[in-house]
Amino acid sequence: MSLITFKTFDNAIDAHILKIKLESEGITCFLFDENIVSVNPLYSNLVGGIKLKINEEDLSHAKNIVLELEQTPYTTDDEQVIACPECKSTRIESGYKSMRSLGAVISAIASFLLFIFPVYRKTVYKCLECGNEFRMKKM
Repeated sequence: MSLITFKTFDNAIDAHILKIKLESEGITCFLFDENIVSVNPLYSNLVGGIKLKINEEDLSHAKNIVLELEQTPYTTDDEQVIACPECKSTRIESGYKSMRSLGAVISAIASFLLFIFPVYRKTVYKCLECGNEFRMKKM
């Protein structure tokens, strides 16, 4: 029984969500380097991120679970599928940190000059088909 790195993360929340899903499906898994990345997020690249490790025998089952999760479209609170306004694709990424604004560019420059963590970035949806970034309109 050998452990293999199944997936890496840059934050503990995403790592725990997938860990809980895999454990609910009967797959034993462990998180490595979670504490060091949580204490200082800038160390994430240094240690290779938070590593989710599973038994090698569970690899195909875990891949099927992740594939199923990735193919499930995002929905709004009233169960409507979120689609790209440009190409109508449902293959989107939620929580994408956009750098396509003046505030984000100024924040990146200030972060580089002052050696601090970037302060400002918009969180948007990003279409994986056409690359369009969009926000949901409030009703």
